[in-house]
Amino acid sequence: MQRVNLSTVSEFVFVGLSDAPEIRLLLFVLFLLVYLATMAGNITLLVAISTDSHLHSPMYFFLSNLALLDLLCPTITVPKMLGALLLENREISFAACLSQHFSLIAVVGTEIFLLGVMAYDRYVAVCHPLRYPSIVSAKLCARLALGTWAVGLLNSLLHTSLVFTLSFCGPNKIQQYYCDIPPMLALSCSSTRSRELVLLVVAGVLGSSACVVTVVSYIYILLEILSRSSPGIWHKAFSTCGSHLTVVCLFYGTTICTYVRPSFTYSPHRDRVVSMLYGMLTPLLNPIIYSLRNKEVKCALRRVISRVRTAL
Repeated sequence: MQRVNLSTVSEFVFVGLSDAPEIRLLLFVLFLLVYLATMAGNITLLVAISTDSHLHSPMYFFLSNLALLDLLCPTITVPKMLGALLLENREISFAACLSQHFSLIAVVGTEIFLLGVMAYDRYVAVCHPLRYPSIVSAKLCARLALGTWAVGLLNSLLHTSLVFTLSFCGPNKIQQYYCDIPPMLALSCSSTRSRELVLLVVAGVLGSSACVVTVVSYIYILLEILSRSSPGIWHKAFSTCGSHLTVVCLFYGTTICTYVRPSFTYSPHRDRVVSMLYGMLTPLLNPIIYSLRNKEVKCALRRVISRVRTAL
C-alpha cells in the first residue's frame, strides 16, 4: 500500500485580532490584565480551599477542580495570542496546533461534565441534607472527579484524531486566535461531511447528557423548595445553588453556540467573540461569582490574606 501524506501543511498562521499597531498594543494590555486577574483569582481560590479546613467538603472539592480548569483554559490559548499581538508571531507548527487543540478540547469537555457533577452535588445537598455526607462521600467525589477528567480526555482524543487526520494542503490561515475545530475544518482540502456528522453527534450526546443531569437536578431542587413552607427556604436554596447556576448558564451557552452546530453556520468574527466569552471571561468570572456569593469562601479568603500579611 502506498503511504498517504495526511498533511502537506507544516505550520498554520493565526489571523490577528487587529492589524493596527495602536489597537494591537491596547488589546495586548487589556488581555494581559484579564489573564493575570484570572490567574490571581483562581490561584487564590485554590489556596483558600486547600489551606482552610472549613472548605474541606465535596462542594469545595469540585470547586477546586473547576478553578484548576479555569487556570488551564486561558493558559492554553492566551500566551500565544499575546505573542501575536505584541511580536506579530502568528505562526504555529502543525504539532503545536494539534497539542493546543487537544488540550483545549480536553479542558472544555471536562468542565462541561464537572458542572453536571456539581449540579448533582447541589441536588443531594438540598433534597437529602441529612444523608448528604453518606451519599456524597470522599470516595464518590474522587471517582466523579476522575471520571470527568477521563471522559474529557477521551472526548478530546476522538475530536483531535478526527480533525487532524484530515488533509491540509491549501490555505493555512486559521480564522481564530487558537486552533479550534470549526476553523480547522474550514481549512481542510478533503471532504469533512462524515467527520462533521460524527463530531456533531458526539458533542451533542455528551453535551446534552451533562445538560440533562444539570436541568433534572435543578428541577428536583425547585420541586423540593416548592414542597417546603419553612421561612427563608428560597434564600437558603439560592445561596446554595445561585453561584453554580450562574456559571452553568454562562459556560453552557457559549460552548454550545461554538461546537454544537453545523459548520455552514460558522462565522469567524462571531466565533472569536463567543470563544473569548468561555475562554477568557468565564474563567475570570468564576472565582468572582463564587467568592462574592459565598460567605464561607469570603471568610476563607480573609483568613488567607491575613496569614499572608502576618508572614510578610
